[in-house]
Amino acid sequence: MMPQPSPAPSAWRRIQTAWGLPDLAGKGRFVTANLIDSLGNGLVMAFTVVFFVKTTSLSLAAVGAALTAGQLLVLPFPLFIGRLLDTYGPRIVVAAGNWISVAGFIGFLFSHAAWQIVLWQFVVQLGSTAFWMGNSPLTVLVARGVERARWFGFVRALRNVGVGFGGAASAVALSIGTVAGLRAVMVINVVTFAVAGWLVITLRGADPSEAAGPGPAEPKPAEPEQAAGDTTGQPSGGYRTVLKDTRYLRLVATNISFVFASTVISVLLAVYAVDNLHVGAWIVGVVVVLNAVMVALLQTLASRWIEARSPVTVLVLALLFNAAAFVVFGTLLVLPGWAVIAGLLIAMVLYTVAEMLSSPPTSELSVVMAPEHLRGRYLGVYQLSWSIGGAVAPALLTALLAGGAALPWVFLAAISVLAVPLVIGLDRRPAATSQAAPAGDIAPVEQLDGDPVG
Repeated sequence: MMPQPSPAPSAWRRIQTAWGLPDLAGKGRFVTANLIDSLGNGLVMAFTVVFFVKTTSLSLAAVGAALTAGQLLVLPFPLFIGRLLDTYGPRIVVAAGNWISVAGFIGFLFSHAAWQIVLWQFVVQLGSTAFWMGNSPLTVLVARGVERARWFGFVRALRNVGVGFGGAASAVALSIGTVAGLRAVMVINVVTFAVAGWLVITLRGADPSEAAGPGPAEPKPAEPEQAAGDTTGQPSGGYRTVLKDTRYLRLVATNISFVFASTVISVLLAVYAVDNLHVGAWIVGVVVVLNAVMVALLQTLASRWIEARSPVTVLVLALLFNAAAFVVFGTLLVLPGWAVIAGLLIAMVLYTVAEMLSSPPTSELSVVMAPEHLRGRYLGVYQLSWSIGGAVAPALLTALLAGGAALPWVFLAAISVLAVPLVIGLDRRPAATSQAAPAGDIAPVEQLDGDPVG
């Protein structure tokens, strides 16, 4: 019997392929949940400080200190969340993260004292950390072994679009200026995050045992070997195994350079451009919009290019583009005024290209380099690079800027270049232990459709 020819792809599927979009069929709940979280984070980022200044009698400085304290309290919790990921799987952790954030937003509505803001900011940040730690392995599960780079790029693009729209909606709410309007925005956040959690917990229809369809082949399991530094030949569980896996720790160290780079827009750019380059604040707005638009429009195309290449190649390019961007930012100090604006735009383009190149492979490698039975713990250590780097970067970069306008750019360029040797040798093989399951994309305790595995 002659085999039946495969049906021609639909027009929509051809558009998806051309733009580097993953196959979205049957993934509406996952996509919607990510979009809701991104919109909510956009609202929170631009809205929380003003919300508490308007709805409490606290000063701006007191509100800022309380929010920072609440965020710092979350720093050790990725290690605990990693254990939960290994026990319950990513779907439950992501949904729980949304609902924990809901509790925090409800607490915001009834906060009047500084200690209450600290408490509920801690709860919101704990939920956000759980969401993002679980979302990467959930993305791998949704991808089912194919188009993973596209999925991670698509989630990144969704985040940028959501944060942009959330920030715009927040600006509209702030322009209204009434306490009732501000509280209404917070209530909307409560409802939407609750819905996002429900969408994740009820995910259906992605059975990993089914054929994955066209796309890059799933990497084969690593040959049995001892984890780096383990000479006993016996499996060791928990965080000791992670700390012995020097290859994974190199990924974590590399990511710290990207974490520092990611803070440039929020920490350095405005004060550097206005105070040191003496350009108008509107120029800063233009280059920030350029970054957001490039990521929103081009991230999926970049992911299409990334998926056919070695992650080492892509990460080295990302580090070098970052280094080049920081060199250009620093040299703007010696350029004449007419060239500074053009230089800012060039530097931002280089910086954004690095951002688009780095996000999919680091997100993917953080999941697939981990043995499946310890994936949550590995991600707990990986998340520390974001938590600690994000906490240290503002203080360090602003201190460097106070010491000399070029110093933060020298530091950022240096750590980008120094990270290049750390990338060499990284690939998609998990660290093998005698207990490690094959490097598939099945959640440790559950399948994506939500039915527990016996």
